[in-house]
Parts: sequence; structure tokens; C-alpha cells
Amino acid sequence: MADYKAPVKDMQFVLENISRMPQLAALTTFEDATPDMVSAILEEAGRVSAAVIAPTNVIGDEQGVRLENGTVKIPDGFADAYKQYAEGGWGSLQFDPEYGGQGLPYSLSTSVMEMWQSANMSWGLCPLLSQGAVEALYLNGSDQLKNTYLPNMISGEWTGTMNLTEPGAGSDLSVIRSKAVPEGDHYLVSGQKIFITWGDHEMADNIIHLVLARLPDAPAGVRGISLFLVPKFLVNENGELGERNDVEVASLEHKLGIHASATCVMAFGEKAGAVGYLIGEEGKGLACMFTMMNNARLAVGLQGVAISERAYQQALWYAGDRTQGKAVGFKEEGPILRHADIRRMLMTMKAFTEAGRALAYDACGSLDFAHAHEDKTLAAQEKARAAYLTPIVKGWCTEVAQEVTSLGVQVHGGMGFIEETGAAQHFRDARILPIYEGTNSIQALDLVGRKTLSDQGVAAQAIMQEISAAIEQASASARFSSAATKLQAALVVAQNSTSQLLTQSAENAYFSGAVAYNYMMMMGTLCGGWQLLRSGLAAEGKQAQGESDPYLEAKQLTALFYMDQILPRYLSYAAVVETGSEAIMAFTDEHLESAFS
Repeated sequence: MADYKAPVKDMQFVLENISRMPQLAALTTFEDATPDMVSAILEEAGRVSAAVIAPTNVIGDEQGVRLENGTVKIPDGFADAYKQYAEGGWGSLQFDPEYGGQGLPYSLSTSVMEMWQSANMSWGLCPLLSQGAVEALYLNGSDQLKNTYLPNMISGEWTGTMNLTEPGAGSDLSVIRSKAVPEGDHYLVSGQKIFITWGDHEMADNIIHLVLARLPDAPAGVRGISLFLVPKFLVNENGELGERNDVEVASLEHKLGIHASATCVMAFGEKAGAVGYLIGEEGKGLACMFTMMNNARLAVGLQGVAISERAYQQALWYAGDRTQGKAVGFKEEGPILRHADIRRMLMTMKAFTEAGRALAYDACGSLDFAHAHEDKTLAAQEKARAAYLTPIVKGWCTEVAQEVTSLGVQVHGGMGFIEETGAAQHFRDARILPIYEGTNSIQALDLVGRKTLSDQGVAAQAIMQEISAAIEQASASARFSSAATKLQAALVVAQNSTSQLLTQSAENAYFSGAVAYNYMMMMGTLCGGWQLLRSGLAAEGKQAQGESDPYLEAKQLTALFYMDQILPRYLSYAAVVETGSEAIMAFTDEHLESAFS
């Protein structure tokens, strides 16, 4: 089984050339993000992820988590890994120094988070959710709440969760039933939440739950939902932990993958009521929570990249070690990576992973510019850019992770189906990614609805103009002129599909929902090609300046492979968009069940 090694070189390249780290460092807010600082952080995070966290991955999958006397027991090594994570200040990178953060770019923190997720996705979910909770509290909480809770959450001494889903309320949160009753300076929260990631554990001293609930007189629907901070242990006025709050783990879910991540059914207020504190305004809870969820969706897209990277490394190691047959052009038996089809699979894994990394980092870079740019007009443009890219990052990166991890099993052949090789774990772990933090159906609907139809394609057109500019640049390169022609053809088809989406959705109520998934996959495929073309051009430029690192040649070859072997998939997605909703909506409920009558 291969050891994980963080792809620091590619991360640093993408931060510099795609997410625009040098330009970010030129802004006053991020002036500490110098090249030396970025390099040092990535190198040390790579060491910690490989030496401390990655060894717990298989152990966690085998041992899982268990519930004993109301407390979640975690696998061996998890607590020590978390202790080193917290002591290293890794959870504080992108947060406000006023509360103990380091004030560095979110895109830099993103690259570090990718390492945790590759090393052990089950373990990495804990800091991922905690950072999302910090973001929601920082943007919406009162000064008192922020002063009481943020320093310990940012330091990693306390962790955080998000509590949305209930047994009868999944994607449709308008029907949640959890309640919050005013009681002096706080509220008493009651109800049950399901699928709560890391809802309980013993790695941190306290767990801060962000809970959606309704006030007694709240109206029906989403306007009646408020957000509450409910700590596992109450916090005394002096900042020390007090008595246990009325929060319990009712049960643990038994899952296909991420066995070492505690997915809890949480019971609030089974006795006297769980003490909670209002975050933001009454009735604005969903808006507050979405500040957490939008970043969480980018983080889940990044998990798709991370698990793809881990699967690729393991498949590459196996293909280089496994001897089988004589490849064309060789007289002796050799490693299977010499065979054309094995190389096709490995290159597909590599290309998808690097395209996804560039796309995710790029979106996060736009969030940094939106936060720090002094020109408010440019900041607003960057915010809109990040918003448009978010459903593509979450949806496309997690969908292709299914293919990449499946290819990882395939490269191993029969051994891939055997748990001991580890390839199957990545395949199982990846399967949750298109589901949580908003299913990919929701991401696709968000892309076609809120991000395209609502502004009549303005945000989509802005991205397409960027793609066109990259194509124009590549057209002047002897090496990439053919790739530019191919991407131009894909761009024209995407523009036509977008026009069709705008016109047909106005005439047919079913159209947008029926084509949303394929439209999202088409745009993801196009954007992946765009990002790799940008990367290839940047690598070519560095070669022209005299740099001779073989990585630069590999970067260009990866872009060319994508244009030949992966980009053509846009044609099938666009063809399905063109067919519209007729074939889907022709089936009634009766037709779907007719074979069983």
C-alpha cells in the first residue's frame, strides 16, 4: 500500500499561477503571504499530513467509531493527530487575528485542507466542519458570542458542527420541527438532528453545535427558521467550561464509507432543554447557515480533488510495482504502467485531479479578492465569480472523483477488489461526496437557476469571456494552438447550450430541472479544460525562461491529454441538454411502476 505524499509542487504552482497568490500578497490584508511563507506552510503541512495523519487512514477504516455510554469512541491515533493539528495552529490560518487567527488567504488554507482530506478524509471532516462553523459565527454572531467562542474554536481546542437535517427534513429545510423557546438571555432548544458529522468525540474539550430551529411563534417555511449556538458544555463567565448541556448522541450511522467519521443522530433537549444562543436575527437562520454552507460546498469539492489525489498516488505506485506481460516496444516483462490502457487510466486520474485542483483553488482565490480588494466594484465581481464557480466545483469535482477512485480500483485489477490494498476504501469514501452539503442535483439546479437563469446568463458569460481570453493566448503558442481550437469548439457549444437554457426554460417549466445535471457536467468539463490550458501555458512560460524541472513538461502534457481524451465529453452532455425534458417527463409514476403490477 502506497504512502501518501502531498503534491506540494503542484499546489504551489496552482496557487501562484491560477489562484493569483502573488496578487493577493500585494493587498494589505494578505501582505504576510509571501512566497517564502507560502512555501514553508505547504512543506510543513505536507510533512504533517504524510507522517502524522495519513498513517491513521487505514486504521480508522478498520476500527471505525463506536458509541459507549453516550460518548463516541474514536480509532487509535486520531486524538494524537488532532492534538498535533491544534498545537500546530493549522486551524487558524485564514481567520481574523483579533480572535487568534493568522489572517492568511483562504486559498492557502484550502491547499492545506486538501492535504488533510487526502491523508484521511474521515479525520479531516472534523476540522473542515469546525472551520465552517467559525465562518458562520464570525460573520453573523454577536460580539459577546464571538469573544466567548471564536478563540477556542480557531485554536482547535473546541470543534464545531452544523445541524440542519432532520428525519423528515432533508434538502427541504422549510419543514424542520426543532424548537427554541426563549428563556432569559438564552433559548431552550429541543429536537432531533440526523447525519451530524463529528457530532461527538473526545478529541477536543468542547463541541459547538450550530442548530437550526423554530421559535414558538415562527411562521411556516424558511422565514421561520433561526440559528442557535448550542455548546456541548456550557461556558462560565470566566471562560472556563461548566456543566454538560442537554445534548446527547442518540445513535451512530453505519455507512458505506468514511467509517472513522462519527455521523451522529443528535438529541437536543431531551431533559430540561439544551441551552442555546441566537446567532444573527430571528427568522434569518438559513441565511446565516448558508454563509457556512457555501464555503463548505467548496470544501467538499476540494474533498473530491483530495480523494482523487490519494487514489491516483496509490494506483501509480501499484502500476509501477506490478509486473505483468511485455508491453509494446519492450522485449522483457515490466510494470503494468507501460501498457497503453493502464497509462490511459492513470493519465485520466491525473488530469481530472489537477483540473479539479485548479478549479477549486481558483474559486477560493476569488473569495480572497472579494474579501480583501479595496476596489469595491472589483470585489463584487470576484464575489459573483466565486458564487458561479461554487456549484461547478462541488458538483463536477465530486462526480469525477467517482470515476477517478473507480479507475484506481481498476488499475489494481483483482487486487483492487480486495480491501487490504486500500484502493476500495477510496472508492467507498468518495461516494458520499456527491450527496452531502447539498446533493449534486441541488448543485446543478443552483447552477442553472440562481447562477444562470436569475441573471440571464451574465455570470456565465463573464466566465466564458475569461475562457475565450485563455484560448486567444494559447492560439499564439505552437504547442497549444491545436488545444486552443478544441477548447474553442467546446466553448461555442457551451454558449449555445446556455442560450438554449435561457430560452427553453422560459417556455417549458420542466426544461431546466431536466437538463441541469448534464449542463453542470458540460460546464465542469469545459472549465476543467480551461484551467489546464492556463496551467499548461504558465508551465510553457516558465520553460521559456530557462526552468528545466520535468514537472513543467508533465504539466503541459497533462493539459494536452485532457484536450484529446476528456474534453470531447462535452459533446454528449450538450447533446442531452439539447434533447430537453420530453423523454424524462413522458414517464408517469404509473409507467415507472408498471413492470411490477
